[in-house]
Amino acid sequence: MGKIKQSVPWWCYENLGITPEDFVKMLTEIGYQGVEMFPPEHFHLAKDNGLQIVNTQAHVPLEVGLNKRENLPDIEYQLKERLGWCQQWHIPSLIVFSGNRDGQSDADGLDVTVENLKKLVPLAEAANVMLVLELLNSKVDHPDFMCDKTPWGVEVCRQVNSPNLKLLYDIYHMQIMEGDIISTINTYHEYIGHYHTAGVPGRNEIDHNQELNYAAILRAIAETGYEGFVGQEFIPKGDPKAGLEAAFYICDIS
Repeated sequence: MGKIKQSVPWWCYENLGITPEDFVKMLTEIGYQGVEMFPPEHFHLAKDNGLQIVNTQAHVPLEVGLNKRENLPDIEYQLKERLGWCQQWHIPSLIVFSGNRDGQSDADGLDVTVENLKKLVPLAEAANVMLVLELLNSKVDHPDFMCDKTPWGVEVCRQVNSPNLKLLYDIYHMQIMEGDIISTINTYHEYIGHYHTAGVPGRNEIDHNQELNYAAILRAIAETGYEGFVGQEFIPKGDPKAGLEAAFYICDIS
């Protein structure tokens, strides 16, 4: 089995009155090895405390994405800047987004997303950075988002056909849209470059109040040989450190 490393996205805590310094201290005390989506002005803080900067967003906003040709110039501009961050700070991956449908069919959106990624992936290959296309739910959190089903995202990866493009499989989002989490991971794990967690329903702690068995899910991920990071992307309702400690031990699989 692979050894699972764990990370935490900053955005879940930045509005809770926690300073970046206290956030980093909390993660290192628990045993987390990485941080996600940390502001570039705080990259040095993560590195100085031994945390891997696992990823950041390749472009924003996520609603304006790769499924429209007119979006490519701005996305490419942002991507090039962030690839510079990756090379300077040894960040292994950037998160990319399909964008919203806005009346576009899934078939047309897939074709355009593939077309745009075929132009962008060579930049990532040259920088030795992986692009991860995130799967988000369109039922609760991101209405009209196009990349809301695993097979759609897998088909994008198949057609682009690069080792530098994989999926960000967000377990929370895909439980809402599809369920069948462990079977999906077993079927498509070769296309998955990163994972996110959160409790369902509510996107809160991964405790007994939610419907997923994360210990079993993490064992399934480890059994695929995955050796990357799993990001604990939940918004705590209770004490943040207690929630992160509990999640860490649930997912501490090797």
